[in-house]
Amino acid sequence: MNNFFDLKVQSVARNATAMYGIADLDNCYCSCEKVFRPDLEGKPIVVLSNNDGCVVARSNEAKAMGIKEGTPYFQLAQQFPNQKIAVFSSNYELYGELTSRVISIISKETPAYFRYSIDECFMYLDGIELDKLQQWGERLHRRVKREVGMPISIGLAPNKTLAKIASKLAKKFEVYKHCCMIDTDYKREKALEWCPIEDVWGIGRRYAAKLQSLGCKTALDFAQHHQDWVRQTFNNINIVRTWKELNGEDAVPNEALELCSLATNGTQELAKKKSICTSRSFNGMISDYETLRTQVSNYAARCAEKLRTQKTVATTVGVFVNTNAFREDLAQYWNFQETRLVTPTSSTIPIVGAACDVLQRIFRQGYQYKKAGVIVMGIGPDSPIQQDLFDVNAEQIQKMRRLDEVIDRINRMHGSETIVIGAQQYTRKNGKGKAAIEREKSRACSSSSEREQARPKVKADVFANAIKHDFKSKNPTTRWSDIIKLK
Repeated sequence: MNNFFDLKVQSVARNATAMYGIADLDNCYCSCEKVFRPDLEGKPIVVLSNNDGCVVARSNEAKAMGIKEGTPYFQLAQQFPNQKIAVFSSNYELYGELTSRVISIISKETPAYFRYSIDECFMYLDGIELDKLQQWGERLHRRVKREVGMPISIGLAPNKTLAKIASKLAKKFEVYKHCCMIDTDYKREKALEWCPIEDVWGIGRRYAAKLQSLGCKTALDFAQHHQDWVRQTFNNINIVRTWKELNGEDAVPNEALELCSLATNGTQELAKKKSICTSRSFNGMISDYETLRTQVSNYAARCAEKLRTQKTVATTVGVFVNTNAFREDLAQYWNFQETRLVTPTSSTIPIVGAACDVLQRIFRQGYQYKKAGVIVMGIGPDSPIQQDLFDVNAEQIQKMRRLDEVIDRINRMHGSETIVIGAQQYTRKNGKGKAAIEREKSRACSSSSEREQARPKVKADVFANAIKHDFKSKNPTTRWSDIIKLK
């Protein structure tokens, strides 16, 4: 197959002081599942959403079969009878660990980078000579494949929007060897002519539909309009910036992307989030306060962990709950409230406590809740912390910080949720938690020795087991119990 761009056409390279790149993991979730399952190479693979609802990721083989993203799991057997499809539940612990290894490699190969999503990373390639970029990208792909076992596609261009299009070409056409560079006007125009308008980064579904109605079917159709037409038609600064980037300008500011840069001491400074939200739909619906409180406690604990990861604290904790909007036969309810912490913190216990206090205020009996979430806001650096005049207890703050450090270290070594606070523990399917089981066992025994023997040996379920995941793979990179044993 010939190169998408005609290599015989001679063009003058753009006068750009630096190039941008984007590294995009191919079929990220499916590729993660194949790292420890080489027997799945060449076979169709799908990964399901939370609670094993619908298909959220597909391998190339699954796409070739015609499996659509969003297909409900129960319809796979109906639509593809007698077909062997490898099905996996979402395993974000595994995906996060493996993709972090990829980012670690990228951080060593680039002057600056920004992790855009779990499977994408922007790179600022200042200092790398233009004529060596193609080889650099191919070498990065080979290193990631060799050290992590996952394929990655790289797009190189004078700005971030064109780099995204180049990465799509790198995935589509094997001749690029997983690295495509747009460095001339001829290549830019050919790439825009190939790219549908709905696939352009920065153009959402609503604007894509409007552009198509105006005759802009491809990115090139849009780029060929005059800037005044773009301004008058959309009156949106982001759309204007996208138009400029499609025409070769570097218009999306790095500050807006919070691009990672080299600090004065030579270390990478990660972009810090200004707010953090953890939410999830439930497996079924919840009507009682205790079960809902356990869910919210786990969301709040996850927010606290994320705060500590980026070395920040929060001043405000918000909680929202809502019923199932698709069940018109049920009573509907939605509410959100927040509370301000007296002293900014990233500690799990006070954040969970604040979230539970807010939940108690907004909870209403008689509703079937489908989703809840926790949002921490007012985020700032964890040192120094502005304390309240009437809530100064430096010793308590240090004690909580040391406790969090120990729990985080144990959970990193032995797997997430090895240690949790009591509010995070779920009851089992029989409706009885650990404490209730112990009380019933103790009442049936007369002596202390019998009570000790009757004490249950299992803990209440944890957050990871609170959702349906019948096809979840193991975590050999983060849990000692899941390490692969060689025969």
